[in-house]
Amino acid sequence: MEDSCHMDKSFPMEEAIESAIGGNAYQHSKVNQWTTNVVEQTLSQLTKLGKPFKYIVTCVIMQKNGAGLHTASSCFWDSSTDGSCTVRWENKTMYCIVSAFGLSI
Repeated sequence: MEDSCHMDKSFPMEEAIESAIGGNAYQHSKVNQWTTNVVEQTLSQLTKLGKPFKYIVTCVIMQKNGAGLHTASSCFWDSSTDGSCTVRWENKTMYCIVSAFGLSI
């Protein structure tokens, strides 16, 4: 698992991934459900913090089959108050990349 966090604390995105996907093998028919569960659980945990932020959460799930995946994001924000966190999780059959962006209100 690889984390890249530029927020004031590491958010429980790993917990959301483990809860939604756990030890399951990649199943195309379940990916929409898994991504929805991961982003909803992550947002739920972030809002429970009670911080004055608007949040954006993205989730990408990709089967491990040797294909490449390249993603990028860019934000125009105040780096002293806003931030982001990206977690890369994997098991034997898939990758899951979750990014959360916190924008100060």
